[in-house]
Amino acid sequence: MTIEIPKEARQQAIASIERYFNENMEEKIGNIAAGALLGFFLEEVGPIVYNKAVADVQERLQSRLSEVDLEVHEDEFQYWRRFDRQKKGR
Repeated sequence: MTIEIPKEARQQAIASIERYFNENMEEKIGNIAAGALLGFFLEEVGPIVYNKAVADVQERLQSRLSEVDLEVHEDEFQYWRRFDRQKKGR
């Protein structure tokens, strides 16, 4: 699965890769090579990040779903209990 990113984000990522090479590596990297490197990482490593993000979202949603029962739960057959309480209060 290849992860597609918007054109503007791709341009920013390529510029960031070029800057990284300029500041941290002995060799500079050109625009085309930086784009190819970005493509490689998106295809090779991108799915790992994507799958981790999906798993994190699933975990958060599951946690919230388990809280829904507590928030919206209504006890059943309350009419007679309420009726009996009112009767005792008289």
